Amino acid sequence: MRLSEWRAAAPKKEAVTAKVAAVVDPILEALGAGPDPHSWVAWGDEPASRFTIFVPTDPGLISCFVRVNVPGEGARATTKLVRWNRVSIGELAVETQAGHRLLSFQLESQVLRGVDVEADHVAAFALRVIAAIDGRPLPPVEERGAGRRPAGKPSPGTTAPGRTAPAAATRSKTSPTSPASSTALVRVKAASNADR
Repeated sequence: MRLSEWRAAAPKKEAVTAKVAAVVDPILEALGAGPDPHSWVAWGDEPASRFTIFVPTDPGLISCFVRVNVPGEGARATTKLVRWNRVSIGELAVETQAGHRLLSFQLESQVLRGVDVEADHVAAFALRVIAAIDGRPLPPVEERGAGRRPAGKPSPGTTAPGRTAPAAATRSKTSPTSPASSTALVRVKAASNADR
């Protein structure tokens, strides 16, 4: 997902004000991310006060820790470019049950989790990170197609990234073997077969 999509789906609007963007955007561009980069935002427990942005680039992973409102100073961003050979990751794990899938991936001490549609986003981001660590070119970013909903507008029964839906609202009408529901599993299996 692009950084602009994350901002549109932010759980707290205080985290994505113009003042915060004015601090974060120049740092990301200075480290080679470019405007509106493909990224992952780990909102954490207090997104109104702090969160982390991860941006994969050719030389390494940009890790930007943002504090939204430092007393007497305003927004602050502590950012580093971690070379790919130094990036710390865990396993990319998928669990499925009754047509639903739960995916988790640990990156630089942050656990990225997703259920169903959000699991596809986690898988796509994790596979970009793994490809870069392996020295392969970063896979192309899949842009939203014409048939998908705009950023910040989750489809019925799903939630925007970083949000949790009630159990009844997460039920899907797709079968566990449909192409839409097995995308993350295919990507994970393809990545594991490529490593052999």
